[in-house]
Amino acid sequence: MTTSNTDLNWIANYIWGIADDVLRDLYVRGKYRDVILPMTVLRRLDAVLEDSKQAVLDMKTTLDDAGVIEQDATLRQIAGQAFYNTSKFTLSDLRARANRQQLEADFRAWLDGFSPNVQDILENFEFRNQVSRLSRADALGTLIEKLTSPDINLSPAPVHYADGKVRHPGLDNHGMGTIFEELIRRFNEENNEEAGEHWTPRDAVTLMAKLVFLPVADQIKSGTYLIYDGACGTGGMLTVAEDVLQQLAADHDKEVSTHLYGQELNAETYAICKADLLLKGEGDAADNIVGGPEHSTLANDAFPSQEFDFMLSNPPYGKSWKTDLERMGGKRDMRDPRFVIEHASDPEYSLVTRSSDGQMLFLANKLSKMKPGGSRIAEVHNGSSLFTGDAGQGESNIRRWIIENDWLEAIVALPLNMFYNTGIATYVWVLTNRKPEHRRGKVQLIDATEWHQPLRKNLGKKNCELGEEDIQRICDTFLAFEESEQSKIFDNDAFGYYKVTVERPLRLEGADPNRAYKAAEIKKLEEDCERSETAPPVIKKIHKRGTEADPLRGRFEATVNGKPAVVEYEPDTDLRDTEQIPLQEEGGIEAFLQREVLPYAADGWYQPDTVRIGYEISFTRYFYKPQPMRTLEEIRADILALEKETEGLLGEIVGAQPHTRGTRH
Repeated sequence: MTTSNTDLNWIANYIWGIADDVLRDLYVRGKYRDVILPMTVLRRLDAVLEDSKQAVLDMKTTLDDAGVIEQDATLRQIAGQAFYNTSKFTLSDLRARANRQQLEADFRAWLDGFSPNVQDILENFEFRNQVSRLSRADALGTLIEKLTSPDINLSPAPVHYADGKVRHPGLDNHGMGTIFEELIRRFNEENNEEAGEHWTPRDAVTLMAKLVFLPVADQIKSGTYLIYDGACGTGGMLTVAEDVLQQLAADHDKEVSTHLYGQELNAETYAICKADLLLKGEGDAADNIVGGPEHSTLANDAFPSQEFDFMLSNPPYGKSWKTDLERMGGKRDMRDPRFVIEHASDPEYSLVTRSSDGQMLFLANKLSKMKPGGSRIAEVHNGSSLFTGDAGQGESNIRRWIIENDWLEAIVALPLNMFYNTGIATYVWVLTNRKPEHRRGKVQLIDATEWHQPLRKNLGKKNCELGEEDIQRICDTFLAFEESEQSKIFDNDAFGYYKVTVERPLRLEGADPNRAYKAAEIKKLEEDCERSETAPPVIKKIHKRGTEADPLRGRFEATVNGKPAVVEYEPDTDLRDTEQIPLQEEGGIEAFLQREVLPYAADGWYQPDTVRIGYEISFTRYFYKPQPMRTLEEIRADILALEKETEGLLGEIVGAQPHTRGTRH
């Protein structure tokens, strides 16, 4: 007999109710999670360990007597789990404590008996900080009573009535994981003003997983696959991805095993993630989750030499990474091979972004972990990742590096107000280092902003979600790879441009047209003379005889001391301008300047060695839908109506104005 979905929901409701029953006058609602989540974890772990409890205690004594220091692996083996407890108590034992002080002491001893991986969870939950508070309020005993009550079963073994009939079926790991995730979801929704920092809506995660796996569904073989999330939060993206992969493999008659890897900076969400995996019986995966305040993915990569098959993330955006940058030596001394690479003939091509927003570095981190044989990535970003950063700056360099390596398959624009604490536009980037033949050299943009379902009740700023049909529609559009109103396909270089600086000569009254000035002389000349459009341009270099003139590149024919010469002029910084010229510009930079610049500035030029290449992606430009112009009749009717309305208002104002002595009319 297994636990039904109805039973799982009942158990979640029971635990949810404990918070109101026990903690209402002790904690504000937003802090209930600080107690309920770790206590739920601890109760489940305790229940799972009951059958092996005595065997673990006996082995502990044997190991201690033999002077064995490294006991973890052996005790795990005896417990038959990825965790254990070496205290003499179970949680049920503590129900009999009548003395409050004794209960607290024994409860702490029970906590101390858990294995190191559980201790890590407790420390990051900061749960021990709650124990004294619960004890002083006489709430600790009540909490234990309710969680160990025969009214609820968090054990894998069934609970029976006195006559032997099953009162509650055993709760398997999957069921326990479902209950725990439901509690997390409810607490996140209660605290929706901050939930989006670490919790991605399940519909968005499902979409991302399908965008990663569906294109290679037919290529999945029986074997082992590694899945990674460098900003894993509570782990939902990893576990959903695992579920989707397992289902696709089963649909294709394949058997796959998955290894999950994650890194998370926030202590509480890291603890939740690790606990969730332990509850689901995925002890090895829990060991591969690294986190806490000292484990920043950017400054302290936990998996520097590891490569992964599939990677998914919703990294923090709009968040400063200045502290990480300083730890890594600052922008000038950054040497991390994930972020300073070789590309475009530059051995120190920098991917380092502004310190105010490090979201794209999480993507660069993933790209450094791709397998040569092929990896797939999905990552959520806000709109700034599409266009922020000038040519040659970190954000633009990352886009250029990705697109010029032909790794970007698609970007999907999601509906607004889909996430919990923000209404801003969000986009899913889909990347791979092994594009199928028909996608090579191309990028697909999908506008899915109108494909969503309204929520019955808003959750903070979240007022919509992706229904199953919406997710299917997006995936079908992605897989079809065809042009439509919501799907646009571009050549890779359609997003690239040259940033060209256009110079014009510095013209000063009193400048000598028959000599070249040194830098210091030019500075003094600028201080003493006025600029004028009719004044001679200031010469900074006279070339040797035989040098060919090239006005567009700043080498002009001139007469110096009555003889023809080729000169270069000092540029006027006040007249300096820049142009963004598409890489696809027919004829290139010079054709553009001839057509768009020289007719208006005949003395303009550019320096080829100062040209920078940038990349940006404008969804607005590609999916702009012009509104039809209103007819003259409609405009005229509105004007007449407004005129009539304002005349009446003016009459009311004038008519109501009292006569004031001395006022002229």
